[in-house]
Amino acid sequence: MRRPGPALLHRSARRGSRPAAGNTPPTCADGGTAPASPGGPRAASAGGTSPRPWRGGSGDPPRSGLRGVGPPGGRRRLGVAALAVLAAAAGAGPLAPPAGAAGPPGPTLPPLMTPETAAAVDKGLAYLVRVQQPDGHFEAYGYGGSYPAVMTSLAGLAMLAQGSTPEEGPYAATVKRSLQYLLRLADPAVNRDGLLAGPGSEGRSMYGHGFSMLFLAQCYGMEPSAALEPRIRDALERGAALTARAQSPLGGWIYTPTSGGDEGSVTVTQLQALRACRNAGLKVPKDTIDRAVGYLRMCQNEDGGISYSAQNRGSSRPAISAAAIACFYAAGLYDRQTGGRGVEAEMVERLVRYVRGSVGGGAGGEGHYFYTHFYMAQAMYQRGGRDWETYYPDIARRLLAMQAADGSWQGDGVGPTYGTAIACVILQLPYGYLPICQR
Repeated sequence: MRRPGPALLHRSARRGSRPAAGNTPPTCADGGTAPASPGGPRAASAGGTSPRPWRGGSGDPPRSGLRGVGPPGGRRRLGVAALAVLAAAAGAGPLAPPAGAAGPPGPTLPPLMTPETAAAVDKGLAYLVRVQQPDGHFEAYGYGGSYPAVMTSLAGLAMLAQGSTPEEGPYAATVKRSLQYLLRLADPAVNRDGLLAGPGSEGRSMYGHGFSMLFLAQCYGMEPSAALEPRIRDALERGAALTARAQSPLGGWIYTPTSGGDEGSVTVTQLQALRACRNAGLKVPKDTIDRAVGYLRMCQNEDGGISYSAQNRGSSRPAISAAAIACFYAAGLYDRQTGGRGVEAEMVERLVRYVRGSVGGGAGGEGHYFYTHFYMAQAMYQRGGRDWETYYPDIARRLLAMQAADGSWQGDGVGPTYGTAIACVILQLPYGYLPICQR
């Protein structure tokens, strides 16, 4: 199994840990930089959770109480370990950790994750590395189009969930190629309106736009290089402005930015992308997010689930309902289990009860299995407690049984890139590295 290194140290720590001349780190299978030491996310539970490389905006920080992969107080203990590494790199010799501090990282997995799950993820990520196109994009191989922006963003998120960044980690080269492909789509010289969607979107460009912004925002929060940082920021600012312009009078979005309509599945992609941008320190009108939350609230049926759209309600849709939970948490609507109170908390509780009954554990979501559980897993992880502890082993067992010999997963008729990327994101949630999934 790959042992990813501590690629996600805080920005200040990474600045002080450049290799000395003549000590260039070895490269990994995808051409990325190899870790400086074994461990990474799988080792974190031995020494605590490594701090997230989150730039965040003053006045809008990520929520506190981040999910760790180690025991309580682990983030503080890993900070001691990081200082020891930096001191040694500067020639000052190792620092003696205080009494009670954890020792060096080891091969311990985070809670609920098994060696079999970690090995399945390794095979899945290796598959994604193999199918990346020379220009950096990924494609769907099912019905409805190739959707390169969606597939590239999902595959990139799978690598970020492992602990790699565009600059460091065993999949850094794959992440950077994905990032550069999306930035070429966003180039103002060829893209005047800010829409992030490649050829093959087949009239549903807002899906690519939402997922691209989500991936780019995660990369932007992980301190990219000086050359990439302004390009990512420009792409996100222009993309967020387009999303705001495309919002319907009711507060939702639909498949293309000029259609003027709205429906649930596109709305959740835009809401999650906007929140990711805001978490990364970019200015996003609060009113845009509030109106999107209001739209999903408008779509809630009596049974607690979310209908297809506010104008064509119909029965509740389990997949969109699971996505809405993840979006509500990302937008800051807290349920009673995590201390929230009031009308919004009760709305989320009704939604959770509906999803529990309609999707259940890892078995539900027929017809849109991977889409449903992409969001269901985020929702249960953010919710935590018994919900997560019950859900994750079940979905992991089912996904491992579905994996093909080449490491891929077939996803909802969309193809193996889609299924593999989503499965890898789900299975790696215990690592806690995707900022949008912070608790």
